Parts: sequence; C-alpha cells; structure tokens
Amino acid sequence: MSLAADQLPLPLYSAAQVRELDARLIAAGTPGYELMQRAARVIWRALQRRWPQAGEITVLAGAGNNAGDGYLVASLAQRAGWAVRVLSLGDTDQLSGDAAQACADARGAGVPVELFGVDSVLRGVLVDALLGTGFRGELRAPYAVAIERINASERPVLAVDIPSGLSADSGHVAEQAVRADLTVSLVGLKIGLFTGDAPDWVGELVFDDLQADPQLVAQQAQAAVRLARETLPRLAPRALTSHKGRFGHVLVVGGDRGFGGAALLSAESALRSGAGMVSLATRAEHLAAALARRPEIMCAAVESTYQLPDLCDRADVLVVGPGLAQAAWGRSMLSAVAASRRPQVWDADALNLLAAGVVELPADSVITPHPGEAARLLGCNTAEVQADRPAAALALARRFQAVVVLKGAGSLVASPDGRLLLCDRGHPAMATAGLGDVLAGLVGALRGQGLDAFDAAALGVWLHASAGQQVGEQGRGLAASDLIPVIRQLLEEHSPCQA
Repeated sequence: MSLAADQLPLPLYSAAQVRELDARLIAAGTPGYELMQRAARVIWRALQRRWPQAGEITVLAGAGNNAGDGYLVASLAQRAGWAVRVLSLGDTDQLSGDAAQACADARGAGVPVELFGVDSVLRGVLVDALLGTGFRGELRAPYAVAIERINASERPVLAVDIPSGLSADSGHVAEQAVRADLTVSLVGLKIGLFTGDAPDWVGELVFDDLQADPQLVAQQAQAAVRLARETLPRLAPRALTSHKGRFGHVLVVGGDRGFGGAALLSAESALRSGAGMVSLATRAEHLAAALARRPEIMCAAVESTYQLPDLCDRADVLVVGPGLAQAAWGRSMLSAVAASRRPQVWDADALNLLAAGVVELPADSVITPHPGEAARLLGCNTAEVQADRPAAALALARRFQAVVVLKGAGSLVASPDGRLLLCDRGHPAMATAGLGDVLAGLVGALRGQGLDAFDAAALGVWLHASAGQQVGEQGRGLAASDLIPVIRQLLEEHSPCQA
C-alpha cells in the first residue's frame, strides 16, 4: 500500500529495527527476493507517476540490497521501453545474495551495466540506489564523487528508501548527501527522514509497506511515533456549570528590562489556550503595556523574590523563562520559582541558568530547549545535538527527569521512561523570534486544564506547529502572536469546549 505524506503511518523506526522487521517478514514466509521485487514495482510506479514523460533513467547502484532494488527498477523500465542504464560503483562480481540475483536479472533483461567513473554521463531521472539505511559515518570513495555528481546534475532524483548520505537513525547529513526530489520509503518509516537536516534532502516522501503482515509489524519495536490529530490527547468538554477555577491558574514569570514582550506573549498564549486564569510576574515598567494589550491578565510588578512565593502558591502551573534574562533579577526569580512544588514549564533563559548550575529543576517539569539550549544543558555543542536529535532529547529527559521538547525541524517530545514523539508539521516562515514563548504558555495552559506533562507537551507541540504551518502559508513576515488565534481555533476543533 503506497501512501503520500498526509497518509503516512505513525510508527517510526531505526535502521536496525527495519532490518529486524525485514527478517521477521522473511522468517514468516516471504522470500527476501520477493520483497525486493515488490519494492522495485513500488518504486517504478512512483517514478512513473512523478515523471511520466521522462522516458529515460540512470540508476546509480552501490553494493547492497539498496542496489538490488535499483537493478530491478532498471529491469522494469527496460521492459517498458525506456532508455536505461546502471552505473555501478563497484565490481558487480562482488555482489551477493538477492542483490547479485537482481543484477543478473537486469543484465538478462538487456539492461546495460557500466562502472561509474568521473566522466560518466547522467541522463534522465536519476535513481539513487547507492547506500540506503546501512550508511554509517562518513562517505568513502567513489560514493562522495557520485553524490556530488548527482547533486550537480540538475536532473530529477528519486532516492530508494532514503537519500544516500542521510542517517536513517538521526537525520544527520554526512559531508555530502543526495538531495532527492522524491524518496520512496519501504517496509517501515525511518525516523531519520523527519528530523535533523532531513527535510531539506528528502523531497516528496511516499511510503509502501510491501504488503507486510500487520500483525508482524505490530510486534516490532519502534524508535518513535509521529504526532497526529487522531492519536493526540484531548481535553474533556466543559460542563455547563464550569467556572474559571476548574481550568488552571497559570503564572508566567519573566520579562526583565527590555524583554517584556516575551513574557506577555507567553501569558497571552496561556489565556487564549484555555487557562482559567493567567497571572504575569514581571518588571514594573512592563505593566502598563501588558494591561493595555491584554487587561484580562493579572499583572504583578515583582522586584524582589519575597513577592513571588505568594503568587506561586496561588497558581496551579508556573511558566518561567520568557524574557527572564540572566542578570541578578532573572536569577533570583528563577531560584524562587524552583523552590515551588507546582508543575512547571521552563524555557529560554531559565534553561540557560539551569545549564549554568544556578538552580535545580523541580519534579514534574517540562523543558522546551532549542538546539543551542539543549547543547548547553548536555555540555556539548549544537552540531552534536543536531547530529542525533532523538538521542539528545532522550538524554535530556533522563538527565533532568523531565519531559523534554527539543524544538526545531522535526520537533521531538521525550519522556524519562523512553517514550519519544516526533512532530513533522511546521513551516519555514516560523523561523522568527517569540514562537518559543507562545509554545511555553500553551503547554502551561494545557497542564492547567488537567493534562499530564507528556500529554500537554505532545498536544502543545502539535497545535503550535500546525498553527505555524497554517499561518506560514501566507509567506514571510510571520509574527509569533499570529499563531495565538489559530491555536485557539485548532484546539476547539480538536477538543470542543462544549459537547
């Protein structure tokens, strides 16, 4: 069953898990070569749908089963009357198993197979059957040269299973990777297709399970699960006798001098996301602007930590960090909040101060770092976080015993017990300031309305990314506050206020 992007299955797997699933299917009675033939038919149909008038393909084949898929695609194209050839990046006599049989069958069908060289001409649609999910580390010759040639060719490119040079486990791109126009993922979706650098390299993504037995698939361990509307946690409808005290009092703490807008964005997001009451503890000079913009928010001028405990005690959920800064005022505010036993959401400079060892994170918290903040929390650099985002998110969850939202393309939600969710929604127009403040307030509001930390983070991330995707379709110039009314609309569609 071939599926387009909006119909993709929810489970995501590592490369090793997909190999295990392959082995299960073979052990259950489906020969490996039959799976390879099914894969080739799926890839060929996808290629014809995307480029029906191309009439010519060049398959670049490596040395493993990914190459076997490519040889069989070449056979199908040859039989259909297309101009076809395979450029092999190694001695075909060294192929083994199903890949060797596929190569022999391609030659038997009349497919010309040549050794790839620096002067090889690339024509028609290019089929990347070089490395597949077995790729690890860095590229060896002649693969780096072949990938460079593919990307420089300006020819349309189809990647078999995953673009060569892209990690199936992390989405990390080697020094080079194939930039595909279409990727046909097979058997199980790889988590590396959705996070890290992957979105810029995968192109259109389609999936086919190769008629895998659903019961066998259900038995296979997963690396993560994609967030989707139908599986998200829901807020219960409100009774006719509802009152504000039932839906959480969120206190936002932040907004040092010059950063008042961040704290106000977070507070407004919490209010518009359904919190029963919202308070804002900030610098005195921000009060007038806050009250003028949103008089429904209860604003308190806080200059001393002595003023915070009473505010914290009256709240149900604390959101700290937006506009907090790292000067003396922000440090003192964070120390006071950290002493509270209320559920908390930490963002921005609260995380930087946590990384600096100024405070300890309270229990039952959600932290929402971007990759730079995550690197500081883990004591590494941003490139290391981005090289394996799933591992970084899980490491943070274990280290701080908190639910972690690792923001960025393919945002991840991780829990200390090892659960991992991935959000593949969003839009590049979201690359602007203030969006994290909106997310923090949203997660705080969902916690106040009864969701636990993991569910609040999951629903919050999906609502935030979906709103950004919707607003982002209007193009550049998206402002963080643009998301707030759309989040409210999406939340109502997902969890109606009244039954």
